[in-house]
Formats: sequence, structure tokens, C-alpha cells
Amino acid sequence: MTGCIAALMLLWSAINPAPSADGQRAITPRGNLAADEQATITLFERARGSVVSISTRQYVEDVWTRNVFAVPQGTGSGIIWDEAGHVVTNFHVIRGASEATIRLADGRKFRAALVRGSPENDIAVLKIGIGLKAPPPIPIGTSGDLRVGQKVFAIGNPFGLDWTLTTGIVSALNRTLQDEQGGAIEHLIQTDAAINPGNSGGPLLDSAGRLIGMNTMIYSPSGASAGIGFAVPVDRLRQMVPRIIRAAN
Repeated sequence: MTGCIAALMLLWSAINPAPSADGQRAITPRGNLAADEQATITLFERARGSVVSISTRQYVEDVWTRNVFAVPQGTGSGIIWDEAGHVVTNFHVIRGASEATIRLADGRKFRAALVRGSPENDIAVLKIGIGLKAPPPIPIGTSGDLRVGQKVFAIGNPFGLDWTLTTGIVSALNRTLQDEQGGAIEHLIQTDAAINPGNSGGPLLDSAGRLIGMNTMIYSPSGASAGIGFAVPVDRLRQMVPRIIRAAN
């Protein structure tokens, strides 16, 4: 009996070591990451470089001096579309802007030129001259075969907090919403992944790391994420973006 008590005391002291006199705590080894955690980390690290931050400015004329100066207008996100330097974002991100600056994940900044936009689809294409140093585009997926309940991952720059990852599921499909100009955008993907102001134009990815949509808007009485976000499906991007680029050439 005495031996059992002694063994139990030794076990207890091994599990709960006595505190040191100086208050230091021993570090408990974490062990390996869970498989789904590692998959999410890998997905983010592969896609991060192909997501950009967009800041816009508007030229304003001083009514007294007639001097023209640029004032900050807003921020958003964008997706590197191809090796030619085309960047896809929401049209409402650049609406009314006089100029736009794109910042890459590696810190490089470029003045962006507007190629063309499709306001009715809330899609705009910008271009930056980055030559052979362009980040690789995110692999393209499909949206026509999405299922409610699939995992999704959103990357963007909410409230200026650059390259933020949020996760969720496909909450619904084929949603129709009114845009800021009173028109309707159809066939949107609904997700509960947190999407906030500044996420607009960023990618929505599936669990394979493929682009399945472009985050475009939220439904929220407070203006912040309420768990109802929407994305333009990638099938529409695949249809519209090449058409926009061709029309500009």
C-alpha cells in the first residue's frame, strides 16, 4: 500500500511540478499540428503572394486656390490574375478614384492603370508593370459545382489589416443582391467566412487552394461582419475578365 502511495505521489509531482522560486514556468511541448491546421497554413502561404492591397486616391480642387491635390479615398483587395500583371478587383473598390496604388505581399508598390470595368458585374481589371517578377496567379477552380457546406477561405485586407485569413463554409448559392448603384448582381456565393470593409476584391478559395470566387460585399446593419458575406463566382470571372482585357486592346 505504501508503495502504491509513493508511486502516485511521484506521478503527481511529474504531472504537476512544484513552482520555481522565481515564478518561471516550464514550456509544455505542443506536438505536431493537426492535419487540417497544417493544410490551412499551407493554403494561406501558397495564396498570400497573389493577393494585393489596393489604396485609392481622388483628385480634389481647392475652390479658393484652384490647386488640385489627391486625398485618400478607400482601400480594398485584389487578385493577381496572370503573369502579364493584370489584377482583378471589385468595380466598387475603384469607382470614382483618380488613381490607385497596388502593394504586393513582398512590399513592392505599383501605380495601377485601369484596364476596364464591368459595373453591372462589380468587376474591374487593373494592370501593373511587374514583368518577370510577377507573383504566380492562384490556381483557378470552378463555382458551378459548389455545394452548400463546403469549406472556404477568404484572404484580404479588412480595415487595413493586411493579408488576413478567415475561414467558413459556403452558406448558400445563387444569391441576388442590389449593389450601391441600385442594380442587381446575380448568382452570388454566400459565405459565413468573415468579410469586412477592405476584403472586397480578395479571393475566396476552396480547400484545395483554388480560386472559386471574389469577395464583393457583406450584409450587415452595423457595417461589420455579421456572418453573411458574398462573392462573385469564379465562373463569371473566367467569362468576364478575358472579355474585359480583349475589349481594352
